[in-house]
Amino acid sequence: MKKIETELLDCFILEPDRFGDERGYFSPYFIQNNFDELGFERVVQANRSKSSKGVLRGLHFQEDPKCQAKIVEVIKGAAIDVVVDIRKDSETYGKHIAVELNDQNNRQLFVPRGFAHGFVSLEDDTIFQYLIDNDYAPDKEGGILWNDPDLGIDWDKMLTDNGIDEPLLSDKDQVHPRLKDSKVLFKRRK
Repeated sequence: MKKIETELLDCFILEPDRFGDERGYFSPYFIQNNFDELGFERVVQANRSKSSKGVLRGLHFQEDPKCQAKIVEVIKGAAIDVVVDIRKDSETYGKHIAVELNDQNNRQLFVPRGFAHGFVSLEDDTIFQYLIDNDYAPDKEGGILWNDPDLGIDWDKMLTDNGIDEPLLSDKDQVHPRLKDSKVLFKRRK
């Protein structure tokens, strides 16, 4: 597996090996030793979501002690995945990256604990898959406002470039606090 550094501390793009020919391909997408190197201790849960074009989910996280690291990928369709470092003691606090994940580029994104995560679906019937290292805890769910101006995420360009007029958001994703108003304090795990 190829591990590509991003502009965010501890966050990596992963490219699993892919072996193929005219019949298709084979790709090992989970090898524990590779994940151990990232500090991803164990897979506790695997989730999938299906989204129509223009669905925007996020920016989500879970509070301690149920904070989660994720390895995410698109297994059908395409999405732009966005993560924000919300660890107060991190050199990249408040910064974000946006990475296209699709069923052709064979990319995954490692989202460490202490990051807010979201994505916008670029195609109908996009299937997004998550491997998660901690239990789901609805009482610990949190979020940052998807279009918080302090984050500088250029959603307008992402949406316009992909033929999306308006994102489709859940009610709760429209009312998360801005990062500066969040009471959640994450610290970097070294």
